[in-house]
Amino acid sequence: MKPRSTLARILGTATAAGALAWAVLSGGQPSEATVGPVADAAPGYAVEDYNYPKADQILAEQGILLKRGDGHIVLADCASESNLLRFLARDRADVCFKVTADEGFLTLQLPSVHGVKTDDSGNTHLEMTAEDDRVEYDIPAETWEGVGESVDGREHVLVEIRTSK
Repeated sequence: MKPRSTLARILGTATAAGALAWAVLSGGQPSEATVGPVADAAPGYAVEDYNYPKADQILAEQGILLKRGDGHIVLADCASESNLLRFLARDRADVCFKVTADEGFLTLQLPSVHGVKTDDSGNTHLEMTAEDDRVEYDIPAETWEGVGESVDGREHVLVEIRTSK
């Protein structure tokens, strides 16, 4: 190889690199749309807050305030199957819940509850309020039982359901 052709190739490469560097540097600053932390463009983390999905819609349509739960006790259509937690309340149709795991919890407000039929998912613990009192019931699996208003004559609001096998 001749020294002149080597020198020409080196100069050609250097010229091309210089031209590329000049084009990049003289192009100005990047637009604001491309500047910013990468984390802002990435999707956020999913954080479970245990709030009941579509609670506002259920409250408006059915008058049941479903607050929080672990997703293992879910509102169900009482006609959908027979193995459901069924609550009897004055001045309304029965309200049913499906238990989907060995343990579950749900906080809610269901007024005027006076009876419960448990399913085969294990023991059911209920917390209810009547005036300023908090009343608790432990109901075995597959049982019909009077609770709340049918026990002491006062109107009770069901505020928590817990199930466990």
